Amino acid sequence: MAKLSINIATGSIQQAEAIVGIDLGTTNSLVAFMHPEDKKPYILKEVDQSTLVPSVVFIGEHGERIIGQAALPYLVSHPERTIKSVKRLMGKAFHDIKESTHFKLIDQGPEKPVGIQVDGSTYNTVEISSWILQELKHRAEHLLKMPVQKCVVTVPAYFNDTQRQATRDAGKLAGLDILRI
Repeated sequence: MAKLSINIATGSIQQAEAIVGIDLGTTNSLVAFMHPEDKKPYILKEVDQSTLVPSVVFIGEHGERIIGQAALPYLVSHPERTIKSVKRLMGKAFHDIKESTHFKLIDQGPEKPVGIQVDGSTYNTVEISSWILQELKHRAEHLLKMPVQKCVVTVPAYFNDTQRQATRDAGKLAGLDILRI
């Protein structure tokens, strides 16, 4: 059942929406929300009581994506198709990358973010992060039973402006309006 908000002055009716907090982590991510009645924050839990969503994306042979816990087995069976720790690459160009990865990185030019290649298709870090954010958005909508379009997202204090903007761009691609980083 969706909650409705009625503006007494105008008589307009709007469906209530949740504003969530997202910790977009390097290894795991999670979603929390502030309960409107008791004003306490709650971390959203799945049926199995898990709160953490692994920040892992598997890209299948036909471009299908598996995100989170279900993607973990592919780190062993198909590491070249499984992307983890994408946050470490956010907002960085190819020449800025110092660590090695088990997936193929592509130089897309000096001012462009690094690309990640799977089967000849190149994805950028903003796209991949947006898939994780989209998964978190869907989980929140399912658990809260209301639309989620606005959020705040945590990033490390050391993130520079480029990395922060890349996170905002990922949110936009995921259908989220990031109110604050």
